[in-house]
Amino acid sequence: MWLRQIGIAILATLAATHAAADDVAAFHAAVEEVASHNRAAIGYLRTENVDLAVTELDRLRAAFGDLVARFRIPPEPLRGNPLYLKTMVDGQVRIITATMMIDMGRLDLARESLQAIRQALSDLRRAGKIEVLADCVLDANTAMEALTAFRDTAPDLAAPATAADLAAKAKAYADTLRRCEAMAPSEVRDSAEFRRLFDGAQASLALVPKAVETRDPDLLHRVLIELISFDNLIAFRFG
Repeated sequence: MWLRQIGIAILATLAATHAAADDVAAFHAAVEEVASHNRAAIGYLRTENVDLAVTELDRLRAAFGDLVARFRIPPEPLRGNPLYLKTMVDGQVRIITATMMIDMGRLDLARESLQAIRQALSDLRRAGKIEVLADCVLDANTAMEALTAFRDTAPDLAAPATAADLAAKAKAYADTLRRCEAMAPSEVRDSAEFRRLFDGAQASLALVPKAVETRDPDLLHRVLIELISFDNLIAFRFG
């Protein structure tokens, strides 16, 4: 009798574990649906393609509503996380705000509102000890922002401190891209699009030391323009 009871308990535990795993997988899939429309809307706002941005914003609104409706109770790793309710509520408000900002012609503020959703979803996952490729891409975008300053103001490449700072920021970006590549699922990592963007970014980064060595600000400027393009495309597709 006791063996039967133990067997039933084990089966119940396994069933609960399987259900929890399915719940987490379904949650990630729903969040990715939200993220795909969010990053597309951000990308279209960046290029001022308002019509496509509005279309993606409508899809984002529907996807976020579905996320909230399906996961009123969060999956196990996020239960008790104070960020969960805040993220679900604030996300819907930020979508409305983005729509209003587009209507007012403030595409920059609309983008900021949607970027805040992206950051909030990443913060929520990380608070639950979860990290996905999109979170690493967010880190890469942040590292690229640090490099962008060298495009906006031509640096004195003859100054040792400036050259060292540039090299450190370029290395930080390269290292983050490698981390993203390592954590990407194999089917994503081996895809032609992924390889084109990540290999292209690393090839451009390899030219930064040459620009420093030759003290060539024009070469550096061209490299940074290339890197910004790659970075935007990586965010648009995988962020």
